[in-house]
Amino acid sequence: MSAAIQVAHLAKRFDGVTAVDDVSFDVAQGELLGLLGPNGAGKTTTLNLLTGLARPDSGSIRIEAHDCTRRPRAAQHLVGIVPDESNLYEELSGFDNLCFCAALYGMRKRERRERATELLQAFGLTDAAHRKFETYSKGMKRKLTLAAGIVHRPPILFLDEPTTGIDVAAARGIRQLVAELHRGGTTILLTTHYIEEAERLCERIVFLVRGRVVRIDTVHNLLLPERGRQVLIVSLADSAAPWCAQLAAAFPGLKVEAAADAELRLESAAPIRVGPLVRFLEERGAEVLEARRAHPSLEDVFVRITGVEAGEMRKERERAAAGA
Repeated sequence: MSAAIQVAHLAKRFDGVTAVDDVSFDVAQGELLGLLGPNGAGKTTTLNLLTGLARPDSGSIRIEAHDCTRRPRAAQHLVGIVPDESNLYEELSGFDNLCFCAALYGMRKRERRERATELLQAFGLTDAAHRKFETYSKGMKRKLTLAAGIVHRPPILFLDEPTTGIDVAAARGIRQLVAELHRGGTTILLTTHYIEEAERLCERIVFLVRGRVVRIDTVHNLLLPERGRQVLIVSLADSAAPWCAQLAAAFPGLKVEAAADAELRLESAAPIRVGPLVRFLEERGAEVLEARRAHPSLEDVFVRITGVEAGEMRKERERAAAGA
């Protein structure tokens, strides 16, 4: 399958700080590729370089047949862009915002009105079509920003942190819309620091840490080495941290860590016997609320490959949710 996007040895520095460091990857026609990493990993800068909002210090960018290194806007007609912050007009209605965006791509009046109506219906915004954008909730604003990005039916879509800062229900709706666009054949490059989102949506994932590519692979291949591992999550009434060293000493072969304030995560290459673990804890005064088996996830892979603790990513998500 031919590549819709080709990025080779891309680099960008700001005031002596290297934000993107020798980044290379391809995106195949119709593929949904994710750039996954913590805040500050270089995801948004990479996207800005690809969309012409920033110029690379070195490296090359090709989108379809266009060399976008020297002519950043050469493929503008092929690309839809959904930035992490909305770029729509607060004083315009949802309908008028979409019509205005369509006009920028040269669509005729009748065509843009029909397209705006079609998108408002598809995104569940028909009832708010003639309300000012400033009155929309964050989730509604995110949906309309996505609709504006595809108003001209681009074959390629760039999405920057599409579900950051919105509530769970709105995020689920956005993910469904992105999945539908992918099933329809749109090539999508998505940046995210939500590990679960990357695992649900993406075919391949680029792990970015401190501006460098750490690993590129399919979700299937990334998860394959983890499938033989056993994981047990134990929820306690009180703090989990004091029990890590005791359990590790009493049960050799177990990797034990505090997954949350009152939650232990136990991992082993061999089957984990729940009964002895629970008895050990309860005989020493711990109150066990729940013990459940879990499947290794992309989060485990990410931590192993990058060295970035998943807790850091969760804190970023919680901060974003608090601002929603």
